[in-house]
Parts: sequence; structure tokens; C-alpha cells
Amino acid sequence: MTLLTVWPDTDPANPVLRTSDPVEVADALERIGVRYERWPVVPGVTRENALEVYAEQVARVTEAEGYVLVDAMEMAPSDDPAWLEEAGRARLRFLAEHTHDDDEDRFFARGAGVFYLHVEGRVHGVLCEEGDLLSVPANTTHWFDMGTRPDYVSIRFFHDDDGWVGNFTGSDVAASFPTFDQLMAGHRASRARRPG
Repeated sequence: MTLLTVWPDTDPANPVLRTSDPVEVADALERIGVRYERWPVVPGVTRENALEVYAEQVARVTEAEGYVLVDAMEMAPSDDPAWLEEAGRARLRFLAEHTHDDDEDRFFARGAGVFYLHVEGRVHGVLCEEGDLLSVPANTTHWFDMGTRPDYVSIRFFHDDDGWVGNFTGSDVAASFPTFDQLMAGHRASRARRPG
């Protein structure tokens, strides 16, 4: 289940909104121009079969948004030191605040990650889990955290063949906000406390 946390960009200790209600999440994101959808969760999705499993949804988004490149990527935890080093380098790159000249649409078929959208003096932390599609508009200042042990399959959409190209702001704002691991631990704890 998606978790949206919104903080003033100067006060990461005091969120002004924290919700897992899908309607509230969609409404809050729509106000800043971000498209959010829920797709059915299908067990057993891998990088190799994700585009086939979600062919109908991918075709709909591709046609509606004019994407020319769609791919699937997978990060799966490993104790291999080379994997840990590579995952750490990738994580640091995405943690740096940046923009893109293109929209950034991601669907999480498995696992989770957090997009932090820095818009209008606030940071919107969107903890996306399997079944979540998030569309970050071009030129939106943001960063992404996949955690210290990344574990996800995502479908990515692009308007050109260059794929992921980041324009880094040089800001260190990301270092002030809770990480994926911290948000996920709190999210799991709050789900465990819910009745039913």
C-alpha cells in the first residue's frame, strides 16, 4: 500500500501530511501535477515477463502519453560484495536531487522504492509498492531511494531512446529527509498495529 508523507522542505522532522488512503494520495499528487495509478498486483513478476504480464496497461499508458521506449528493470538483493558495491553506487546517484527533461513514469510490479518530489516548498515522499504507477512530470525536482538492499521490478517509460538522463541540482537536501529504509520500517510498524 502506498504511503505519502509531505514535509515542509525546511522541516523534515514534522510532516504536514501522512496517508495511505489511495484517494488522498491521488488527490495530493494531482495537485502538484503528478499522476498516480494502482494496477493489479500479479505474483511472480520478473524483469523478463513484466512487459508481457502488464501488456494491456503498458499499451494504454504508451498510447496516452506518447512513449517510444518501455523497458523493465530488476534489482534483487544479494550478499555478493560486487553486487552490494554496484547497488550502493546506483543508490547514491539516484539520491542526488535532480530533474529530467522527460517525464519519469515508473510502475512497481514487485517490491518498493521512494520518490521524493521537491515542489512548491514541500517534499512529497511517495513510498511506492507493488501495484503503484507514478508519473513525475518533466523538470520536477526530485530524488529516488531504493534502500540499502534494493528489491524491486519496475516498468519504465521514456519519450526518447536516451532513457534515464538526470540534470543534477547540486543540492544536499535529500540528506535531511528520512531514507527508504526508515520510511519502510515505520510503514511496516504502522500496518502491524492496524486491527484486522
